[in-house]
Amino acid sequence: MVELLQTLERTGYAVVARVLSPDDCALAASRVQANSGAGKRCLLAQSWCAALAGRLQAHAALGALIGADMVAVQCTWFEKSAQRNWLVPLHQDLSIPVAERVQDPALSGWSVKDAMQFVHAPPEVLEKLVAVRIHLDPCGVDDGPLRVVPGSHKHGVLSDEQAMALRAADGETVCALPAGSALVMRPLLLHASSKGSGASARRVLHFVFGPHALPHGLRWCDA
Repeated sequence: MVELLQTLERTGYAVVARVLSPDDCALAASRVQANSGAGKRCLLAQSWCAALAGRLQAHAALGALIGADMVAVQCTWFEKSAQRNWLVPLHQDLSIPVAERVQDPALSGWSVKDAMQFVHAPPEVLEKLVAVRIHLDPCGVDDGPLRVVPGSHKHGVLSDEQAMALRAADGETVCALPAGSALVMRPLLLHASSKGSGASARRVLHFVFGPHALPHGLRWCDA
């Protein structure tokens, strides 16, 4: 566990295998699809998803990476397949879901997605966030896996030019993972993905964990 934590802090990501069983993966996928009209960014409002978040934080290896003082603040569903295929350019995850808009000159990047209010998180919050991507299907090199730039989370918020230069200098790693595994990452880690070229589905539950309290009068959307 100490080695995993050191890997996360050094590279910005770590892999934990066999977090969910095949039955767990199938059940989670069926619950999302049965409630697809509820939106794909607000799954934590559903009891099964909140319970799964608690289970992840109680997991021996994952819990050490997430931290006991963190709280689940979001879960997003991603499904990439031959019918639903897209690419994601190189970026960092900067937005967080909050309860309401706050007038503060330190805050920017306001948006509304799936009826949820988002804002670019202050740097002191971004550095603490932990994302846990649970793969419900095998994700091979042909399935549009994440490509990450190791160590890029240490450089703060980057411009597009800085991001491209850092990838050119440091290269990227393809995160192909088996079903039931978790990719734990810092949201400031530069990442991208290509369209899947195979026929397999790639379904992912993307959890975000953050500190209980937020600065600048912000509150998490479920607070």
